[in-house]
Amino acid sequence: MPGTIELVGFMQLQARFRDRGWANPHRWQLDREVDGPELLDLLDVPAKDVEVIFVNHTAFPMDQAIIHPGDRVALAPPGVPGPHRLLLGFKNKAKAPEKVKDEVPSR
Repeated sequence: MPGTIELVGFMQLQARFRDRGWANPHRWQLDREVDGPELLDLLDVPAKDVEVIFVNHTAFPMDQAIIHPGDRVALAPPGVPGPHRLLLGFKNKAKAPEKVKDEVPSR
């Protein structure tokens, strides 16, 4: 079903949106389901510039994100500071699932 997504860019991605004359959030026409890499291709955003994709307030590694018309999507670049990563819920999200483990500080 054709529709739009609400798209937000954080940090340097927000500047990229501004350079393109896009609002933040930006409404983007989307006529079908796409995965994260395909969305970035459609948006002409290099994959190296995105660490995590939020879909409807849930963080996903780029290759696991599925976006549908009507979704709210945010792109987070590499370099988001540690405390914010934890609070936003994407600490270790960019790693492959088999490599993600709880990190326990050594004493």
